[in-house]
Amino acid sequence: MTTDTADRVEPGADPERLAQRLHPGHAELRARVRAVLSRPEFAPVLGLGTEAYRERVSGWARSLAQEGLTAGGFPPEYGGEGDPAANVAAFETLAFGDLSLLVKFGVQFGLWGGAVQHLGTERHHERYLHDIATLELPGCFAMSEAGHGSDVQQLQTTATYDPADDTFVIQTPTEGDHKEYIGNAARDGRMAAVFAQLIVGSENHGVHALVVPIRDADGEPAPGVRIADCGEKMGLNGVDNGRLWFDGVRVPREALLDRYGQVGADGVYTSPIEKSGRRFFTMLGTLVQGRVCVSAASVSVAKSALTIAVRYGLRRRQFGPAPGEEVAILDYRSHQRRLMPLLARTYALHFAQAELTRRFDRVFRDPDTPDEERRELESLAAGLKATASWHATATVQTCRECCGGAGYLSVNRFAALKADSDIFTTFEGDNTVLMQLVAKGQLTGYRAEFGALSPVELVTFVAGQAVETVIERLFARQIVQVIGDAVGRDDEGDLLDPAHQLDLFRWREGHITASVAQRFRRGMSEGFDAFEVFRAVQDHAANAARVHMSRVILQAFQDAVAEAEGTPEQRPLAQLRDLYALSELEADKGFYMEHGRLSSPRCKAITREVNRLCDAVRGEAGALVDAFAIPDAVLGAPIGLRDPA
Repeated sequence: MTTDTADRVEPGADPERLAQRLHPGHAELRARVRAVLSRPEFAPVLGLGTEAYRERVSGWARSLAQEGLTAGGFPPEYGGEGDPAANVAAFETLAFGDLSLLVKFGVQFGLWGGAVQHLGTERHHERYLHDIATLELPGCFAMSEAGHGSDVQQLQTTATYDPADDTFVIQTPTEGDHKEYIGNAARDGRMAAVFAQLIVGSENHGVHALVVPIRDADGEPAPGVRIADCGEKMGLNGVDNGRLWFDGVRVPREALLDRYGQVGADGVYTSPIEKSGRRFFTMLGTLVQGRVCVSAASVSVAKSALTIAVRYGLRRRQFGPAPGEEVAILDYRSHQRRLMPLLARTYALHFAQAELTRRFDRVFRDPDTPDEERRELESLAAGLKATASWHATATVQTCRECCGGAGYLSVNRFAALKADSDIFTTFEGDNTVLMQLVAKGQLTGYRAEFGALSPVELVTFVAGQAVETVIERLFARQIVQVIGDAVGRDDEGDLLDPAHQLDLFRWREGHITASVAQRFRRGMSEGFDAFEVFRAVQDHAANAARVHMSRVILQAFQDAVAEAEGTPEQRPLAQLRDLYALSELEADKGFYMEHGRLSSPRCKAITREVNRLCDAVRGEAGALVDAFAIPDAVLGAPIGLRDPA
């Protein structure tokens, strides 16, 4: 029997150097956020009633505003730094602490402030942004409605222009068309960015946003506005989610956030984007920051859970080789198998998130970014948000189980992490819907209007192309033959060769994407209705998006390891990269065997290598979670503290 301990004799990973490599940018900002969260008044909440919890979270948010940590992405003239990536850095660091504060921060400074910044023009910036940044003007992002779920384009609230007094009239048409689950609405918000169908004359120009007062100076609902509290939730009860109805609420014409659509003093609507569908998706594209931030926060949640579980696994001892001897439970293969692949995947997602943030920063600093690059960013943000939040949910659950009864105690944070982060899988877009968006981008080559394509248009568009064209566009001839590879062709390749790993991921992505395109084309050629073809292939399209994201994440991880070449961090990062890649292959070995790419003996070799890598990474596990740099005061879980009392 092999104990697989040879890898542990090398010098251990240096957590401080790893931490610097994980976060080479915004180091001062991150340190300031960690310092604020480490204050005693920010300690984890236990046993507070809803109203007291909301008040505490509001106080925390005011403290962040006073520290100047809330508006890094706003222009400098309005209290920010003009640094889009700073908001993401602050958000992912805040996610180590109380997640109600995180969401409160995101609603106020990301959604409400972001809508004014990105959809408004200079007059809106001058009037609102400074007060938003300082939290003098708490607000809401009122997009979602009860009746339409993810189909924002069909929301029912209307904003009808009345030339008689130069106002827009905001109306909730029926009781069921109210704004739903709006953060900051139930208690603190005074204004809202309300998304509504913009009607001028007899023409509906599609969804636009307007700034609408919802409370007066005394905190009472504004005339024509009805507010209801959503009540207790599964988690995040420090956030005051509410419902909004509007009955003939009048706002001046200047309340329209008019970057993409204007109504002049003459009552005439104009827009720099002619097609309403493209205009709608361009508007939504400017709000991509929300998905970028939720993805980052999801990775942080996984880091918190793993830090607690790994440290507990290193300290908890039981069942040794002889009576009276006990060993750390993380030495057991079964325990390693549960935690080490999750640790490797978390590192992989971290580097993919870093690449997403770099792209986000570049696009939002350059107003002349080509449409195709913006579409790629939107697709990447959607896919990574879905992948990372699903990963966080699975990681928290596994880590809780790995801590046994201790993990079930509220004081050890898993209850809050689980309840508060679960919503990440459905806010800022339901994950399953987002993966359909990713698949759509893959199949259409990020055409400028890919987001606007209906299921019928998507099927018709793809079916009209040769499958070979889809694949060539995806990989620019970087992959070999997609269909019909010989059984066992990979039996001699080096499983630890990054190029070989990436080739296997690319092959799977190409094969599944081509299969989706073929099924679209076959269904249409056989005379089936295009929508029924889409319904029949929808799960297959989601799988194409899943394996696409796996390849994107691996590529980002490989690039990060290559950048570390010649440094002490390269070895532990390379082990994590290999564990991520081979764990993914092992999990999907049925597909590779079914399609003749891997033989049964080769799959067994992958399993043996995963076992070896789990043991090797276990030898570095303490340093690897220390590199996440979560202060004990912020982590808060007694079983997971770096320096337990």
